Amino acid sequence: MLNKYTWLLIFGFLGLGFTVIQNYEHPEWGFFGHRRINRLAVFTLPPDMMVLFKSNIDYITEHAIDPDKRRYATKHEAVRHYMDLDHYGKLPFLHVPREWTDALCVFTDVYLELKDGKQIPVYLSDPAKGATDSITLTFPSGKYQMPFRTYKSFYIKNVQPKYYDEEEWSVDAEHLCGLLEGVVPCTSWKRFIFIDKMSEHGILPYHLAQMQYRLTAAFKEKNTQLLLRLATEFGHYIGDAHVPLHTCKNYNGQLTNQDGIHAFWESRIPELFADTEYDPFVGKASYIEDPVNYYWQIVFDSHSLVDSVLAIELRLRKIFPEDQQFCYDERLGQVVRTQCKEFADAYQKELKGQIEERFRSSKIDVSN
Repeated sequence: MLNKYTWLLIFGFLGLGFTVIQNYEHPEWGFFGHRRINRLAVFTLPPDMMVLFKSNIDYITEHAIDPDKRRYATKHEAVRHYMDLDHYGKLPFLHVPREWTDALCVFTDVYLELKDGKQIPVYLSDPAKGATDSITLTFPSGKYQMPFRTYKSFYIKNVQPKYYDEEEWSVDAEHLCGLLEGVVPCTSWKRFIFIDKMSEHGILPYHLAQMQYRLTAAFKEKNTQLLLRLATEFGHYIGDAHVPLHTCKNYNGQLTNQDGIHAFWESRIPELFADTEYDPFVGKASYIEDPVNYYWQIVFDSHSLVDSVLAIELRLRKIFPEDQQFCYDERLGQVVRTQCKEFADAYQKELKGQIEERFRSSKIDVSN
């Protein structure tokens, strides 16, 4: 007969197993997806580039998941994988600056701290309005409109360098007083405090432009080790940009009682069907003349699919019996709860090839 300690041990293991099953999540595009996208993109490159990348294809494949591995190592990493476009309204988001510095200027709140310690809001960013030709600063003595170019120059010199290095962004009042001399009295001012209101909603398209800039520099320097790392990680972020749920607040269906849809769309279905049903041919890479707009278009195309991604899965949940929606499968030596193959097949068919299209587009866009 089992004693109470044996029973406690048994229930402890059962509880641990249940936790593993319940908390199992796929990473972005899945390890399978990112590795496969990077690997297949190599074969669409021009011959002169193929020499370098094909000889390093194992590195490019294996390290495709590195950005996911460090998502929680630094606060600056996670925001590079998504952008909540619906925070800014609706397509085509013309008021959202396409350039990183412009956007950071516009979507940063500014507070004035007086010498007596009182803080006054001077500029509060508005996601619905975005960029203008001027920045309106509201001081105790009244409002002052500063040309955007003037404010941007001040921002680049005094504020932007603090993005990675400092928790609090503050600038002594004298730096801005010089631009306002004779217009706004500032004898009682101590400093300005700047609060980033953009990064928390994701910076994916901006980071793509930054990655490409760094990759180009590595090519010019002929730094093979660095350019391979940058190209490999660049491929990861390009892949993320093709996932619709990386472009909205409801990234995992948590707002519509559809928890788990993120991994369902981007991991479970490609793992089940990519090798057997997806057309592997995507053509040859082409040169992109305007990369910044190209990156934004990728994200916009993904965002246009969000409604169908959510609505179709929700409708299928109502049609399929609950015991046919989720099954238990073995992965990496563990039993996990995941969507049944029949349910996954029905979902991808109702999406009319959407997931395959984004998977294939990821490959050619990584190559481009």
